[in-house]
Amino acid sequence: MSPLDELFENAKKHVMELNKKPSNEQMLELYALNKQATIGDINAEKPAMFDFVAAAKYNAWNAKKGMVKEEAQQKYIDFVSSLFND
Repeated sequence: MSPLDELFENAKKHVMELNKKPSNEQMLELYALNKQATIGDINAEKPAMFDFVAAAKYNAWNAKKGMVKEEAQQKYIDFVSSLFND
């Protein structure tokens, strides 16, 4: 496991220790960066029009398309860190 992989895994654990729940927008950012870092470009079909939660997740992840794993990991780490500085 690379040092970046270790920092990423630690950030995923650390985010669970936040004092307050992240906003919906922040949760979507965490979701999208995590998916991009662990799976890569979106590989799911666009959800039904009235499934708003699934559509929001799809759109957030799709917006990260083309981002390489390491960049997504670093952005996730930085984003988690920023949540603790708020």
